[in-house]
Amino acid sequence: MTEHFERDRPRLRAVAYRILGSLSEADDALQDAWLRADRAVTSEVENPSGWLTTVVARVCLNMLRARDTRREEPLDEGPRTGTTGPDPAAEAQLADEVGVALLIVLDTLGPAERLAFVLHDMFDVPFDDIAAMLDKTPAATRQLASRARRRVRGVPAPEADPPRRRRAVDAYLAATRGGHFEALVSLLHPDVVLRADAAVVPTPEPFVVTGVEPVARGAMASMARARFTGVVLVDGRIGLAMAERGRLRVVLRFTFADDGLITGIDVIAEPDRLGELRISVMGA
Repeated sequence: MTEHFERDRPRLRAVAYRILGSLSEADDALQDAWLRADRAVTSEVENPSGWLTTVVARVCLNMLRARDTRREEPLDEGPRTGTTGPDPAAEAQLADEVGVALLIVLDTLGPAERLAFVLHDMFDVPFDDIAAMLDKTPAATRQLASRARRRVRGVPAPEADPPRRRRAVDAYLAATRGGHFEALVSLLHPDVVLRADAAVVPTPEPFVVTGVEPVARGAMASMARARFTGVVLVDGRIGLAMAERGRLRVVLRFTFADDGLITGIDVIAEPDRLGELRISVMGA
């Protein structure tokens, strides 16, 4: 089983990362799964790869269910940069490879929906096997995956959001990620207003910033977060969402002038407000 585990490690890590959305948690899940596999009697296991996938998925499911306080954790200024755990740059690169928007939407799913979707739609695990992990019937498990698929599947932006608004949001994210101050300034209306929850900084009260340069400077301060930010639909409108370590942390909603310049930015980080938003992937 040791040989099978080491051979399958890249795939098992990919499974764990997509279920959990966090590289450090995925590595923890693999360590736990290995300890369980090492203690198990496996002489009669006919499909070691499938069996190991099941072990890893069960560990991940337990970790998802234990995230009762995930929305109450303090919002950092950026990814943690301690001496242990994955390099933040490596985690940001992996998030880009998988799709930041996908990870953000996955975080809005319940544990059972997320497991069913990831295992079946991404790794071709049969519904019968997933049903056994969830203590549900295959038919019920199929429904879980179907509901998740509707949330995850990319949908086109509504006609009320013309392509130039998508370009503006794409450019806003690119400028913030790259630290391009002048490029960001060019996207903002002279009377732009930014409103932010108290949880964003955090501060005792919500705050408001007005004017092009103050708003742009505030955006530049969020460069670290921008690496984990993707373009999504927020209640049917083009916006941005950030998922640090696989967990939805911040959402930006935009308003626009007729010429396409950004007139307003609503920065949402309060857990209750985040929970009320409907986040979905935007199709091409």
